[in-house]
Amino acid sequence: DQRPQERHPVTSQAIGGYGILALVALTFLRVPLGAAMGLVGLAGYAAIEGWFKATVVFGSTPYSLAQYELSVLPLFILMGNVATRGGMSRELYAAANAIFAGRRGALPMATIGACAGFAAVSGSSVATAATFTPIAVPEMIRQGYDVRVATGSVAAAGTLGILIPPSVVMVIYALVAEASVPALFAAGMIPGVVLALLFIATVWIIARVRPEWCPVGARMAWRPRIKAAVQMWKLAVLFGFAIVGIYTGWFSPTEAAGVASAAAILIVVAIRTLSLEEFWKAVVETLRTTAMLMFIIAGAWMFAYFVGHTKIPNALIDLVNAWALPGWGVMLSIIVFYVIAGCVLESVAIILVTVPVFLPLIVSLGYDVVWYGILMVVMVEIGLITPPVGLNVFVIRA
Repeated sequence: DQRPQERHPVTSQAIGGYGILALVALTFLRVPLGAAMGLVGLAGYAAIEGWFKATVVFGSTPYSLAQYELSVLPLFILMGNVATRGGMSRELYAAANAIFAGRRGALPMATIGACAGFAAVSGSSVATAATFTPIAVPEMIRQGYDVRVATGSVAAAGTLGILIPPSVVMVIYALVAEASVPALFAAGMIPGVVLALLFIATVWIIARVRPEWCPVGARMAWRPRIKAAVQMWKLAVLFGFAIVGIYTGWFSPTEAAGVASAAAILIVVAIRTLSLEEFWKAVVETLRTTAMLMFIIAGAWMFAYFVGHTKIPNALIDLVNAWALPGWGVMLSIIVFYVIAGCVLESVAIILVTVPVFLPLIVSLGYDVVWYGILMVVMVEIGLITPPVGLNVFVIRA
């Protein structure tokens, strides 16, 4: 038979699979995530729809960042930077230490409590771990705590930064999943507090099983304790504006972020704990972090357009229906995937890469979008401290 063999065109789902593999490869090659997602999204979209449509979408995507809702990101980041450079984190640690003083394992417990409190204004796990490592770890080692307890308490409690609201990661998830930011903040509060209490309980157990790792700290009279606790009024004010204002309906999330960041600036100026130079550093750091996030979000949206055209989410739904997999089995598989992905990817990257693929499947199984968002944040937290690439551990080591 001399007739030419008929070639089967490459399906859009196959192109999507190749694109995901290419994104993983570029990530392991240390290509910046925003650039990797943007390039894969552009090339994949062009392979399906042609270069003309791909360049039109690619050119218009950055303009999609000009949204009022996105301004919540730099405002919350600025609030956290100002609070950190204004010395609020040290005051919070001193107050938490006063509360737990006189108990075995007091300093790790105080560190966890301080990280939980600081999470209410920082919005970032990495920022929380980086803030309390130089404050808490040297002091714990100086007082005779085992280095594993000292560093482990900071690494674990640092993850609370993206679970206890306000959370930058939750805002990004809300933008990608088209979910409610106030609903996510409300849903994250109780799990965050419960997780902090479980961390403290873990330290209590370690202190009983291995008392040589956790010495008994000096006791403190009630008057100094109360005085130290009163110093937390600054964070209480910021938390009131940022979270209580949203819950009560006084402010939208963006308005709350603006009011809270302005309040942080006014407080540090009034009590003179932040110089003009330090304030400028906080602003520059905010600009750099925001620019990085916006670049990643732009690339992620391009990648999301590509994934949407591949029909991979629909294929996953059809596969689950064909195999008659129970919802809990699918969810368990996704949980395992997130734990593994958290070992090699940063939290923002995981959300932006996986939500366009998994969310339609999650919704088709009857799970709530907000519930799934909180579950995903907790799984990302586990990945942040899981070897071989636990990002919080690397931050503490640095």
